[in-house]
Amino acid sequence: MADYLEKDYYEAYDPNAKGEFIPNTKIEVIRSEGRGHFTHALFDFDGTFSLIREGWQTIMFGLMFEVLKSTPNHESDEELTKFIDTLILETTGKQTIYQMIDLAEEVKKRGGIPLEPLDYKKEYSDRLMVKINDRREGLRNKTIEREELLVPGTLDMLRGLKEKGVTMYCASGTDDHFCKEEAHLLGVDEFFGDNIYGALDDYKKSSKALVIKNILEENNLSGEVLLGFGDGFVEIEAVKSVGGYAVGIAIDEKNLNRQIDERKKSRLLGVGADIIIPDFLDAKELITYLF
Repeated sequence: MADYLEKDYYEAYDPNAKGEFIPNTKIEVIRSEGRGHFTHALFDFDGTFSLIREGWQTIMFGLMFEVLKSTPNHESDEELTKFIDTLILETTGKQTIYQMIDLAEEVKKRGGIPLEPLDYKKEYSDRLMVKINDRREGLRNKTIEREELLVPGTLDMLRGLKEKGVTMYCASGTDDHFCKEEAHLLGVDEFFGDNIYGALDDYKKSSKALVIKNILEENNLSGEVLLGFGDGFVEIEAVKSVGGYAVGIAIDEKNLNRQIDERKKSRLLGVGADIIIPDFLDAKELITYLF
C-alpha cells in the first residue's frame, strides 16, 4: 500500500521543456510518442474541469498563514508568505489531508503544538464551503448555468472522448461525497457513471495511483492505453509512471483568459506532461491529434 501513498513533488523531467503548437490552437505538444490507441482516461476534478472550488488556494493560504503566524518561532510575514505559496503550489493535486499533515509538521518545526491534521482539514473545509456555497446553490437551483463553473470546452472534450468509446474515470483530492455531489451539480457525472473517486478520511485507502492500479488490473490493461488529464502534478506523475500519456491543464482559473499559468506549467512539465493546454476550447483539434 505504501507505493500508492501520494508522494511529494519530484522533478523528473525538464520543467522548461519547449514543444510545438498545433496550428491555430493553444495546444503545446511536448512529446508525441504513444498516441492513437487510448481506451481509458483519467481526469482530475478541481481545476481540471470543475471551477466550483476556484480560489481554494486563498482559503488554504489564509488558514496556513494564521496557524504558522501563531507559532513561537515563525519567520517574517514576507518569508512566511513565500513559503506557504510554494507549499500550496507543490502540493496541488494531493488529497487535502496531506497538505494538513504538512501544516502540522511545519507547526512543530516552529516550536508550536499542532492540532490533528483532520482538525485542520475540517477547519479548511468549513471556510471553503462558506466561499463556494453560493456557487453550489446556484447550480442546484439553476440560477447559475453549469458552463459558468466548468473549465471552458469541458463538455466538448468529454463528449468527444465518449464518441471515441473511451471509458472515463475521475479521481480527486476533494472529499468523496463532495466530489460526487459537485460532479452531479455540474452534470458531468453521466460521463463517469460509478467511476468517480474522491478522498477518504482514511487517506491511505485512496489515491490517484491506486485508482490507476485498479483500472489497469480490473480491465487487464497496459498503461499505454491510459490517457490522463490534470492541473496538478499528482495525477500527471501517476499516469506517466505506468506508461500512460498525460495532458497538463495549466489553467489560470481566476481569469480564464486562455493564458498559461507559468508556475503551474513548470510543475506539470517537471513530472512529464506530454501536452500543455490552458483549457478545452480546442477539444476537437486535441481529440483529432490524440487519436
